[in-house]
Amino acid sequence: MKSYFEQYRPFFAFLLRFFLVYVLLSVFYQSHLSTYPRFTPDVITSEVADESVTLLKWMNYRASVDRSPSEPSYLLKLEGENVARIIEGCNAVSVAILFVSFVVAFRGRTIHTILFIVGGIVVIHILNIIRIALLAAALLRFPEYEHLLHGVVFPLFIYGVVFLLWVVWVNRFSLYAGKKK
Repeated sequence: MKSYFEQYRPFFAFLLRFFLVYVLLSVFYQSHLSTYPRFTPDVITSEVADESVTLLKWMNYRASVDRSPSEPSYLLKLEGENVARIIEGCNAVSVAILFVSFVVAFRGRTIHTILFIVGGIVVIHILNIIRIALLAAALLRFPEYEHLLHGVVFPLFIYGVVFLLWVVWVNRFSLYAGKKK
């Protein structure tokens, strides 16, 4: 009779890989953030803010961002009104770290893993810019629904896409997918 550990070894290996990658990437990212002076947004958040404004302008809105003087964030203005703050948590790096950790933990061929991670991060980044732009436009029109839009609808949007990417990974590219055939 197999021991409990032997019986569930693949599951424990998955958890170990997931947490190791997650902790490693999180520590690396936090050390990156710690290099910025107080009240200075990191470069990724800055790029996300600028790209969101570019998309909003493309959508025919008068949009701009100004650095906040009191915190490491940007104030997003739409049609002359402050509609949102873009903080470090809005840049989707934490979502990308979660995505990468899962893909690495649910192993696949190295080339597939690398390509899927790069492609997935690009998809997450683009969808995050779209998410911020649509959220800003919605908040301009419906500020009374801020909690619902910011706390429910738009997180479902980004995490739903990440979940779909994971499903594609597990069913098409992971080593597990090869065993099902």
